[in-house]
Amino acid sequence: MRTGSEPATARSPLRMRFWLSVWGLLWAAFGTAAFALVGRPGWAVACGVLFLVVVCDLVMVVRHLRQGPHWQPGRDVPPYDPDHGGTGR
Repeated sequence: MRTGSEPATARSPLRMRFWLSVWGLLWAAFGTAAFALVGRPGWAVACGVLFLVVVCDLVMVVRHLRQGPHWQPGRDVPPYDPDHGGTGR
């Protein structure tokens, strides 16, 4: 929710998320191969599923990085009223 108190130059930590995804990709690939070689198919499948999740996340992060900065509301757009925990719908 936008309250109007956000920094004007705030950025998403996409580069950090990219490198953490690469690190997770390497470990998931290593785990899949290692568990497959030692005959632990359940753990190999679990690491394989984790590998696929990390690949999907990495694709999304790269897509967002390539999109560049998104439109952000300017000073002429008033902030939204914060929710004070009211019971109304």
